[in-house]
Order: sequence, then C-alpha cells, then structure tokens
Amino acid sequence: MTFERGHAKSCASGVRVAILFATAALSLCCLGAAPGQAGPTAQGGAGVRHPIGLGKVLTTKDGGQIFGFDVDQIGDDGVLASTDLNQQVPPNSVETFDQNTGKITRSFAKSLGEENGYEMVGIFAGDVALITRFVPYHGFTVKEKYSVMNPVTANKFTGAWKPPVRHVYVKFAADNQATSTSVLYGIEIDHQNNPDLLVSDVATNTFSNVIRLDQRFSLNTIPQLAQYTAANEAVLATSPDQGKRGGAAPINALVDLDTGNVTTFDGYNNGFSHAGLVNGLAVDPNTGVAATTTELNAQVEFYDLNRKTGITFVQLPCTNDQDQYNSGTTITNDPVNKLFLVTDLHYCDGSQGAAIVVYDESGNLVESITGFNPDIAFAVDQPPPRINPGKRMGWAFGGPQGVDQLQQFFY
Repeated sequence: MTFERGHAKSCASGVRVAILFATAALSLCCLGAAPGQAGPTAQGGAGVRHPIGLGKVLTTKDGGQIFGFDVDQIGDDGVLASTDLNQQVPPNSVETFDQNTGKITRSFAKSLGEENGYEMVGIFAGDVALITRFVPYHGFTVKEKYSVMNPVTANKFTGAWKPPVRHVYVKFAADNQATSTSVLYGIEIDHQNNPDLLVSDVATNTFSNVIRLDQRFSLNTIPQLAQYTAANEAVLATSPDQGKRGGAAPINALVDLDTGNVTTFDGYNNGFSHAGLVNGLAVDPNTGVAATTTELNAQVEFYDLNRKTGITFVQLPCTNDQDQYNSGTTITNDPVNKLFLVTDLHYCDGSQGAAIVVYDESGNLVESITGFNPDIAFAVDQPPPRINPGKRMGWAFGGPQGVDQLQQFFY
C-alpha cells in the first residue's frame, strides 16, 4: 500500500483513509452485459483518429511513484508529482509532460526526503495547477503549503495559494476546468480533521466561501466530491455507516456554494449485501446527471440531480451484485461527448487486467478499454482518469510498472 504523502510519518495527523478491497470469491460466470464497442477509432486532435485502446506509457524522469496528476482538458500539457520511495532518501519533484507523446517536458522543484515531498491536487480553469508542498514541522509532523503554476506551461511555480483556514490539508478537488469557481475538500488537522469545502478562484488566490461540513461528510464516511457548475453546487456522495454489509443507503448531497445549505437524498442500495462504500462520483456539470460506483455490489448508479432521484443502475461487465472484488472505483465525466468513464480494477475477474468502462448518461454500456495494469489497486486515493474530451484521449494509472507510470488511452 502506498504511503500518505507528507503525513506518512505523522501519527497525529492520521489522515490517510485506505479503501481496502476484500478478496471475495470470484464470480464463476459473467452475468453482466458483454463489452460494447462504439466504433474502431476515437477522434484525436487536428483531425487525427486513433484506435480505441491503449497508447503511450509515461514514466517519471526520476523513476518515482506518482502522487497525483492532471491534464489540461483543452490543451496539450499535463503535470504530476513524483517521489522515488525505493531510495533511502527519496528524491521528489514536480514534472510537466506532453499529453500527446507522454514525454516529460521539465522536472523542477526538486527536494530530498519523503517529508519534503509534493502532491498534485489538480488543474483548474486557465490551465492553473495546484500542488501541495509538505514542510517538516516539529519532528514527525508536517505543514501543508500550496503552490500554483499559472499556467502549467510556465514549467515552474508562479505563486502561492493560501486558504483562510489554518493548517487545512486539501484531500481532493472537484473536477472543473470550465469556470473560475472551484471546490476543494479539506480537513482541519488542528481540529479533529473537521471537513470543509473551500470555494476558491485558484488562479487569483481568492475565496468566496468556506463551508464547514458536518460529520456526515467526515473522512470516515469516504466522501466523494464533484461539481454541478450550472446549479452552482458541490455534490458529495458518502457512506453513512462506512460501507457496512447490509447497511444504510449511500447519501447524495447537494451543497449550495453561496449559502452552504445542504440538501440530501438517498442513493441506490441494491444487492445481497447492499451498496457499501461509494468508491467514485462524477457529474455532468451542465445537465446534472451524476454517476457513482459502489463497493459491495459492483454496480454503477446514475442520478438526476435536478429531480433528486435515480435514473438507473447497471452491473459492471461480468459481475453480479455480490462481486465486491470486481467493483468499480473512480469515475470521470466527459461533458462534451456525454460519457462516464469508470475505472474497473479487476475487469471480468481480472482476466483482462484493469479496464476503463465507458457508459453514456442513460447508463448504456458504450465500450470497455482493457489491458491496464491491475497493480493500480495499490494506489491509495488514486485520481480518476484525466481526459481531454476534444481529443477523446486520457491518462490513468495502469502502465506496466503500476503506480510508477501513467497509461495513455483513447475512447
């Protein structure tokens, strides 16, 4: 299992929540729909068409493990954070790359020691990247500082991002490169890891709201975050009883980014053992269609956020509703082509490695992209696939060396 970046040596912090996949008995037959195929090629940039499937493999310049990455959804660049944990004194760096070729374009901000490392949060509107910098503080603890690259193509840190909350650790951010209002989920290290939503224009280092969440959305509920920009809402999906077998239904929550008001409705809770943990969430920012994956039943659920109701649910290919081992994890939404891309770590019992399974917004299976390295299961808090919708191209964990590499794919 990977180390918590920056907090690995901090007993006081205890902020890493690892979702462990139980090794349940494998399904003996495929009960789901057969993998579909939308067509032989995916549209690339400048009229280039690529075969649907895997492409280049990216390896970090220093050979280190990747702690977060993202790509510009309308450009050609990407950025990642890297640490080589195989070294006695691990080297750290931030690296930019060309998302078309998979080549590292620059490695910078180099440091030594895992406690001096970096974590990539995400790319926001205007190709602005946010990176967490960890600074040793009082022995085994660290403090978080945040640097921006404005833009990523500057190939360096250009400024700072300073949250108005003291000692807040940003765990993840909603996927949004279209508007300047971004939503980030953080925990207050000095206040029992209380959860916050930080509403920020990352590029200008300004904050329009800090929303204090209640314990329904604390780390032990394994919260997932997305953004419904057309409604000016954050979307959270959580597991109120930490994924208990036969337990309560998942909670879907809409949070008004101006007022902080929270509206909730129950999610699907299907299967012999019920849904369990919510592993992934994505939202079409324009239509308000959301999709989740759940842990105990290997299902993908689709919701209408405007009506606060379910649309449908489907089994991942080759699964039944007791296939915990084969459940999906992270999800990405493509709002241009109206698709959801679901990470399946053990596609068809792992016989074809890991996969990205693509659905339309009505829950219809479009295609399955197989052949990813299933060792990505050991990437704690792995980011979802990062995509460039105009190119119908993306990057995800799953190269031959697992979490030390990124795998390009076309869909």
